[in-house]
Amino acid sequence: MQLEKSTLDTINVWLNGNYDQNTKDEIQSLIDKEATTELTDAFYRSLEFGTGGLRGIMGAGSNRINKYTIGTATQGLANYLNKKYSGEEISVAIAHDSRNNSDVFANITADVFAANGIKVYFFTALRPTPELSFAIRELGCKSGVMLTASHNPKEYNGYKAYGSDGGQFTSPDDKMVMDEVAAIKSIDEVKFDRIDSNVESIGENIDQLYLDKITELSVSPDAIAREHDLKIVFSPIHGTGITLVPQALAQFGFTNVNIVEEQSEPDGNFPTVVYPNPEEKEALTLALKKAAAIDADLVLATDPDADRVGIAVKNNDGEFVLLNGNQTGSLLINYLLTAWEEKEKLTGNEYVVSTIVTTSLIKAICDAKGVEYFNTLTGFKWIGQVMTQNEGKKTFIAGGEESYGYLIGDLVRDKDAVISCAFIAEMTAFYKDKGSSLYQAMIDMYVTYGMYKEDLVSITKKGKTGAEEIKAMMEQFRNNPPAKLGGSDVVTLKDYELNKETDIKAGTSKELGFPKSDVLQFITEDGSIISARPSGTEPKIKFYCSVNTPLAAAEDFKATEEKLADKIKKIMEDLQA
Repeated sequence: MQLEKSTLDTINVWLNGNYDQNTKDEIQSLIDKEATTELTDAFYRSLEFGTGGLRGIMGAGSNRINKYTIGTATQGLANYLNKKYSGEEISVAIAHDSRNNSDVFANITADVFAANGIKVYFFTALRPTPELSFAIRELGCKSGVMLTASHNPKEYNGYKAYGSDGGQFTSPDDKMVMDEVAAIKSIDEVKFDRIDSNVESIGENIDQLYLDKITELSVSPDAIAREHDLKIVFSPIHGTGITLVPQALAQFGFTNVNIVEEQSEPDGNFPTVVYPNPEEKEALTLALKKAAAIDADLVLATDPDADRVGIAVKNNDGEFVLLNGNQTGSLLINYLLTAWEEKEKLTGNEYVVSTIVTTSLIKAICDAKGVEYFNTLTGFKWIGQVMTQNEGKKTFIAGGEESYGYLIGDLVRDKDAVISCAFIAEMTAFYKDKGSSLYQAMIDMYVTYGMYKEDLVSITKKGKTGAEEIKAMMEQFRNNPPAKLGGSDVVTLKDYELNKETDIKAGTSKELGFPKSDVLQFITEDGSIISARPSGTEPKIKFYCSVNTPLAAAEDFKATEEKLADKIKKIMEDLQA
């Protein structure tokens, strides 16, 4: 059996070190089977504690999610907290989703924090990720951890670490935490023996506070009162959304919420779907079936940790269609700014945030309404950072990103499907109250601001060889950028890794002014934006494409959409040529 020496050395540490017998048996079984690929993937590196924490496949090994990698991450985070807040009382909040072993890993995380003298506020039952962010802020915690792998397949789990503002760590603290985790060289350094007096259970009291504060954000309660029986179908896709989304909708005033019963029970095996991802039409099959049966106005589906939401609405032919993240995000921002404007709440001090791979339509809406717009790197932690920087100075209305994550109001510092579901329903009621469907409101938005269409192509490359292939692809694009895409010249190259924006025709460059990130953007003469980015959470390279054109009238919508879809297809073909 051929294994690299460093991989073999790590395997021997696990076989001979202070690890439990089940873990050692699992490793020995792979050795006996001469499962070289599996052993390499499990041990060729330590699972990297990235800027958001950990995410990986569960199992034995240094590159897997298990008691020991979770324990090491927590010990490193505890060391960081004890150094940064030396002499202060330190508390953290911990929550988990419905994934297999999330509750086990949450308890291990609590064990290690408590053993390090840190006070733990522990959600004893599953809760949405955004509620953890809310709890950190509400309870004055210095940090928090959510045990989740979001929408990844069932074999995955993960560990999301948060700072004192309720957002995921950003510079310089992210690097400080990563360095503390990396400094742990032996499992013997991890304190696993819980001090019970350091752990306090929390739950329903935080739920009600969170729901009450969400309800206070409502902009159009009058429209909801008139359209309270709006027919809503909701699926939590076997996740934590069931704990709070129906309650949030009820508290907003909606009286006709229909749960997809087959997907209402939290279950880490996600038995009714291939992937528990509301971006995938397949995951909404049962919800769409129920919607058709009751002639629903709106379909909502949240991912396992309820930070992202997918929606479906009826088109003008009465057929249910899924809206993508860019469409939903644009509709939400447009609705909120319109409703704030109608209520004369816009003072000139408000702002909106989205990311560099999210539709530029959001900026166009903000510009037209005179609302300040901020653009950030991909990942909601950057939106949270802008919010924290502006706290007490400006009013945050909303933020969003193309990957189905949105936030309204400043109660939390992460994307929030509980708040988003309530506001998507409110938005639907607002337009229905005016005699319009949400679908028609989208077309009207395009007529006003121009039609934008986006698509995302993801290429999966698993394991060590996959990571190397993705790196090589990015280097190829970096060193040999395409001259034309979709028949239009590439005029600008933005390299966020090198912090450089190049005007290709002029041959000049300037700094981008963003933190370093492995993202490339090609901007064409006709305004198309194409981005290439390795995923930070999955073994994928992602290509984002955004094209736009004016839409003269609503009746031109279908023909214009087809024209833009054809353009995206040509761009994607050029990229992969």
